[in-house]
Amino acid sequence: MKYLIVGLGNIGPEYADTRHNIGFMVLDEYAKQENARFYNMRLAYYTEVSYKGRSLHLIKPTTYMNLSGKALNHWMKELKIPVQNVLVIVDDLALPLGTLRLKPKGSAAGHNGLKNIEAILGNNEYARLRFGISDNFPKGRQVDYVLSGFDDDEKPELPALIERSIEMIKSFVTVGTELTMTKFNK
Repeated sequence: MKYLIVGLGNIGPEYADTRHNIGFMVLDEYAKQENARFYNMRLAYYTEVSYKGRSLHLIKPTTYMNLSGKALNHWMKELKIPVQNVLVIVDDLALPLGTLRLKPKGSAAGHNGLKNIEAILGNNEYARLRFGISDNFPKGRQVDYVLSGFDDDEKPELPALIERSIEMIKSFVTVGTELTMTKFNK
């Protein structure tokens, strides 16, 4: 069984460790735990890990957030992975920090990465792991907020949340969306 796990973010040192890059951060940690190295391939940084007989293809699109669908679509076709075996890890302003939600499908909710994926796939029928980043910003400052780093009081929470995200990925590929939601969504 093959799975495509897509961590959303933006490339470049200026975006590293920003709220918008939590998808990259989760996959970086997962790869590190598995001693896997990302390689700069077509439209994405790519690596592969195995878990319980499943092949997990991890990608971090190099297309910038707003064109994430281009990379996802390329790798789905290249690896012949059906949409039901795709999981997108994305930052979510609507959820408080500390909230992780797996959804089988859904709206882009204003997220440009998800909007692009939806436009290119022609549907929103892919699973996504929504990583809450809170919405603690003044009106009109959303872009600055998502492109800023986590606050000092938030940083200690990140390792456990990233670890839980990795557990959710492993659960998704072994028992599927529904059971993972039952176990992890609160």
